[in-house]
Amino acid sequence: MRVLGVDPGLTRCGVGVVDGVAGRPLRMLGVGVVRTPADAALGDRLVGIERGIEQWLDEHRPEVLAVERVFSQHNVSTVMGTAQASAVAMLCAARRGIPVALHTPSEVKAAVTGSGRADKAQVGAMVARLLRLDAPPKPADAADALALAICHIWRAPAQNRLQQAAALHAAQQAPRYASKGRTA
Repeated sequence: MRVLGVDPGLTRCGVGVVDGVAGRPLRMLGVGVVRTPADAALGDRLVGIERGIEQWLDEHRPEVLAVERVFSQHNVSTVMGTAQASAVAMLCAARRGIPVALHTPSEVKAAVTGSGRADKAQVGAMVARLLRLDAPPKPADAADALALAICHIWRAPAQNRLQQAAALHAAQQAPRYASKGRTA
């Protein structure tokens, strides 16, 4: 599975591509940051992020886009910028029919380090170790993007089994509801 991880941000949007399957060694195919000037107009910054994400999609042809789920922070303007950058990445994937998976920061940290409370240095160190890199990618946004991709590769098989089980359960329950004149 080839996954493009996106750590959304307006100034620095981390991107990283990892190829592999759960239980096997992973391979980094690329890592970087899509940057936009902090003093540029918001629309121009979003277009810059779109162009950067499109280039990564063209170059690496991922099967899935893994994006950090935006969570509530105290700084509303930071949350808004992160959400806007996240939406641009999801839109780029949707145009191409690429599935998008959202992962929370604590889910990614737990998958990569074993602790949902790991700090950026711990995440970077584990990303370097898991991908057999000489050093953690810089800046931290780039390492976080790789961590998102790793998290998705490791968690996708279990998530798929859960979704299939839920779909099967719903299909089995549908005839029971239909025979009673109700809908599920």
